[in-house]
Amino acid sequence: MTDQTPNKTSDTTKAVNPWSKVLREFAPLFIFFVTYKLSDIYIATGAFMVAMVIAMTVAWRVDRHIPLMLKVTFIIVMISGSLTIGLSDPRFVYMKPTLINGIFAFLLAIGMWRGKSYLQLVMEAGIPDLAKKGWMIMTRNWMYFFIAMALLNEAVWRNFSEDIWMNFKFFGFIPLTVIFAMAQTPIIMKYSKQDDEKA
Repeated sequence: MTDQTPNKTSDTTKAVNPWSKVLREFAPLFIFFVTYKLSDIYIATGAFMVAMVIAMTVAWRVDRHIPLMLKVTFIIVMISGSLTIGLSDPRFVYMKPTLINGIFAFLLAIGMWRGKSYLQLVMEAGIPDLAKKGWMIMTRNWMYFFIAMALLNEAVWRNFSEDIWMNFKFFGFIPLTVIFAMAQTPIIMKYSKQDDEKA
């Protein structure tokens, strides 16, 4: 039984195309940012919605799988985008990052309350050898990060101009996410099952 788990993880890892992952996660945001600089928030929002549809299509066509995080993001983008364009009120798209990060934090908190790591469900293919304690620590850290990002988004859009919010969304949120993800490396190394076996 224990011998079958690594095989499943290995198969999942092979099935996921890394270029597809980068495209579906960063291309829509890049299109949103560039379109905004060339036009306005409403046209940019429409372009963002179209880009998300393309990202979903690419995920399915290339990987034959649509990740849960992409599904949640897609639903919120479609709802907030439709309200922004339909009501001519950009506040809905301003609050989109708050909602997305808030939902992710809530789901991770529910999992921790149940003694499970929902983070493991979406990241295990990329980190197959992490022990349960490591996953729980990572889950707690990401939960706090999502909460912080939700609060930060609220602070920026409510206190600064639309242009500053857009710039920070692209040049602030992405680097912060990358830096935070890299900061989890010591946890991955410490709770690696392979390291435990060598010891």
